[in-house]
Amino acid sequence: MSSIQRNSTIKLGEIYFWTASINKWQNLLLHDGYKEIIIDSLGFLSSHNKIDVFSFVIMPNHIHLIWRINEDNGKESVKGSFLKYTAHQFKKKLLVENSKELNKYKVKKVNKSYEFWQRDPLAVPVYSIDVINQKLDYIHNNPVTENYALVQNPADYKYSSARYYLEGINEFSFLKDIRDEL
Repeated sequence: MSSIQRNSTIKLGEIYFWTASINKWQNLLLHDGYKEIIIDSLGFLSSHNKIDVFSFVIMPNHIHLIWRINEDNGKESVKGSFLKYTAHQFKKKLLVENSKELNKYKVKKVNKSYEFWQRDPLAVPVYSIDVINQKLDYIHNNPVTENYALVQNPADYKYSSARYYLEGINEFSFLKDIRDEL
């Protein structure tokens, strides 16, 4: 019986719904400092025109984005750079704040000692207005689902693009309106 591999391939210039999960679905992103690492990385990549971010949510153990990768980051893919950079920052932060917690991410691999992101990010092309609207609703409603119940109103969740789409308030320099792409 063969295992089914999730599609993580991203073509430059196309818009995708993308999900990356913390290794073993641990709640590393529960604390805001770890969410800020992701925000900073998205801001940096956006300011260098590597990506366009149209929607996002940072949950305690995973992230969802609707984004477009415009060009590679040197010899490396942008998604690879993003995952590698944020992992390094997570490690540095854990070393300072909670080195015991770092052991939860320890792995025995030739090329690394710690693994913060699961190796199967999901990339789904968004090819129609209906799919875009479905993914926007899914992303923005993630914090209000019964599993998480982080807020009652999606626009009240700080680490999401919901406030922008629902109330017109853009608090993130990297966030672009996907409706301008249609």
